[in-house]
Amino acid sequence: MDFNDTKEETAFREEARTWLEANVPSAADLEGLNYIEQAKLWQQRKYDAGWACIRWAKEYGGRGASPMEQVIWNQEEAKFGDLPGGVFGIGQGMAAPTLMSWATDEQKAYHLPKLASGEHIWCQLFSEPAAGSDLAALRTKAERDGDDWVINGQKIWTSGAHYSDYGILVVRTDPTVPKHKGLSYFFLDMKSPGIDTKPIKQLSGDANFNEVYFTDVRIPDSQRLGEVGQGWQVALTTLMNERASIGGGGTAVGFDSVFKLAQKVTIDDKPAIENSAVRAKLADWYCQEAGLRFTAYRSMTALSRGETPGPENSIGKLVGAPKTQDMASFAIDLMEMSGAIWDEDFAVESGLFQGSYMGIPGLRIAGGTDEIMANIIAERVLGLPQEPRMDKGIPFNEVPTSSS
Repeated sequence: MDFNDTKEETAFREEARTWLEANVPSAADLEGLNYIEQAKLWQQRKYDAGWACIRWAKEYGGRGASPMEQVIWNQEEAKFGDLPGGVFGIGQGMAAPTLMSWATDEQKAYHLPKLASGEHIWCQLFSEPAAGSDLAALRTKAERDGDDWVINGQKIWTSGAHYSDYGILVVRTDPTVPKHKGLSYFFLDMKSPGIDTKPIKQLSGDANFNEVYFTDVRIPDSQRLGEVGQGWQVALTTLMNERASIGGGGTAVGFDSVFKLAQKVTIDDKPAIENSAVRAKLADWYCQEAGLRFTAYRSMTALSRGETPGPENSIGKLVGAPKTQDMASFAIDLMEMSGAIWDEDFAVESGLFQGSYMGIPGLRIAGGTDEIMANIIAERVLGLPQEPRMDKGIPFNEVPTSSS
């Protein structure tokens, strides 16, 4: 396979680079704005110039770009550092592909351009206190009332719920059938009466996750995606894209950042990069990153054919998050006593490695734990026998619980 740019790709890369050089927000542009305002400014600027969500169809706010052009854009944008925009990841990377597959033409025409422009931020209301990795065991219920559904229950670990405009939601509409068959999928306005959002303070000091409570929240049936009872199939569209996003997305801590640190710090009065043990670690991580990159190319090939990302995306998540955590831990060790300093004004690389070390464990849970990813790979990629499941085929309301 030839990974050099074609003549057309070279021209596209130059066009993207030239636009970025002229339009990436300066410090003055962002001064006085909070992170969400900064992200909206940058996203709107890209949207107005035709550089937002470039692989989407033009009618949805994109430019109909190829998967390779998306890769080139990502590469060029990454050269300008950590630009604001993380608040759009769930909406653009998970909700939008689900809407594209399951929503009506009218819903797509209204919501997708607002997702592309950054006008609307979306969250994902899946996990529950008793149904994290086992999503199909969720208990938040929806009951039909005329043309509406009435929602009661609780979600947890919902990233960005406190600032989101819309959310995608999976609920139980029929407890008398096996758990996977009794689910339905909706999207809703996060300002709807009866929604109570409570941020959760994290170990890092941030509060990005939330508990979300639903008390008699009404959702029109027109905002259901898929048929009643088809929620699991719709959710799989979201989950496959979520794992592609988490597994394939870049992180601030990677091979390059640890390699540069190893050139700066010393071991036994010599640059750490000259130490054989350090070099061996770096070589392993370089190989892992290369493997993840090429696995991501397989997913891009599937997308270019109009296919839904498959279970192989679980490989990226299963390998990528632990790798990043290990690299951050190793970098902190390389810094010796100064590795304990997290203050951005004093820490090496402004506390990059310390912040990553505290935050990355969440990625080993989000979108499915390491154990769930290993099971998916074993069963759906390698074709190994399924784990015994005691609740398989049993109506959900007859599944034994700790309280029964």
